[in-house]
Amino acid sequence: MRGQMDSENDQLHIFFFPVMAPGHTIPMIDMAKLFAIRGCKSTLITTPHDEPTFLKSIAKTKDSGFDINVVTVTLPLKEVGLPENCDSLNKVTTVEMRKQFRRAIMMLDQQLELLIEKLAPDCLISDTFLPWTTEIAAKYKIPRLAFHGTSAFSVAGTECVRLYEPHKKVSCDSEPFIIPNFPGEITMSRMQLPDLFREETDFTKFYNEVKESEKRSFGVVMNSFYELEPAYADHYRTFLGRRSWFVGPLSLCNKETEDKAHRGNQASIDQHECLEWLDSKQPNSVIYICFGSMANFNAAQLHEIAVGLEASGQQFIWVVKKDPNVEEGKEEWLPDGFESRIRNNGLIIRGWAPQVLILDHEAIGGFVTHCGWNSTLEAVTAGVPMVTWPVAAEQFFNEKFVTQVLKIGVNIGVKQWVRLFGDSVKSERVEEAVKRVLVREEAEEMRRKVKALAEMAKGAVKEGGSSWSDLGALLQELRLQRSAHTKI
Repeated sequence: MRGQMDSENDQLHIFFFPVMAPGHTIPMIDMAKLFAIRGCKSTLITTPHDEPTFLKSIAKTKDSGFDINVVTVTLPLKEVGLPENCDSLNKVTTVEMRKQFRRAIMMLDQQLELLIEKLAPDCLISDTFLPWTTEIAAKYKIPRLAFHGTSAFSVAGTECVRLYEPHKKVSCDSEPFIIPNFPGEITMSRMQLPDLFREETDFTKFYNEVKESEKRSFGVVMNSFYELEPAYADHYRTFLGRRSWFVGPLSLCNKETEDKAHRGNQASIDQHECLEWLDSKQPNSVIYICFGSMANFNAAQLHEIAVGLEASGQQFIWVVKKDPNVEEGKEEWLPDGFESRIRNNGLIIRGWAPQVLILDHEAIGGFVTHCGWNSTLEAVTAGVPMVTWPVAAEQFFNEKFVTQVLKIGVNIGVKQWVRLFGDSVKSERVEEAVKRVLVREEAEEMRRKVKALAEMAKGAVKEGGSSWSDLGALLQELRLQRSAHTKI
């Protein structure tokens, strides 16, 4: 079987190279599947550690006859002073380790060159945080596309802050400023910006390299869709002058229950058990709480969340990172007797959850999220309003987009960007926010808006939709690039 667009002769071969972290690899795998379904030969680059997860994620697409494969590169962890098990960004716990991990990734240049020489791809799509790949693509005369795993709103907003430095013109960290030359009169404070803006660090220098390499790339691929953020898509393309193609929501390439269940790591709960529990609940009656693969909360904060959830009286599914050193049910953060009291009302998943499967269930009425873009877009696609609890990265920008632009969520009130551990929130605020998205009057209006966006998302990826057409236009450009190169 072949995809709709290509014949044997003009099949494009695309390399997909993500940063090693679930938030980066999951959408890249989805994108490789999408390109394969549209007739390309897709080759994903990963490490031996992640290869089984990648192979499981693409198995159904491959079995359906589409041309998708995985090749591996080995991270030189020992050479940079990192332990062998530190093979993913979400296992990096200090600033120094982040620096070492970045260095290890940069040392993959020769392995990447060997793969390009051996397999001769027509294009390299690499994570925006792999800026050095632009030079390698240029050396082999193939286009490099940067992949942004976030929204045009946050990419363009961050870039306007970087270029115009409004944060340097306020008198203190909490004083709000309006992002200059940016649609929508969006206000931020210095406390909500990534630390690279607040102080000159090694990462500031690296981030500037990322932005410069992006400008020299063939263009940018975005996991978003035009109808979700037209003003910001236009702003990014015209005012900031970036060639970009919106091909999302990428999660929608997973149509079957099994596909949704197999995205990312092995789930810590049986998918059937999870769906059975949800099937027993009324529509829009359950709140889902999950903070992604990077954020960590201490025992005191987890305790506050538990108390707030119980006080709200609402049903919930709560994903908590599993501590391998603690016996289940003996965690110090659990209020006495909590699990027995919430047995019918709540489900605690320790570890990895099949998030798209859960969000797509009609029983889910709200989502407490750290505002990572994958989670945010999955909620939009499922038509679920959000309680926003940003922690780090560009998550405060995503919060503004959800609450101020789309108006499909309420903020929990955190004010401070923190690299790994979230700003503390009391149980009363948890209780109040949960009620606001599930049962208060405003919940109905948010739900109506997000359901309309969900329909637009599904329309965007259908044949003739905006994302479908954008991908078609990109593939056409890549074919033209290849034939121009072949003639030289």
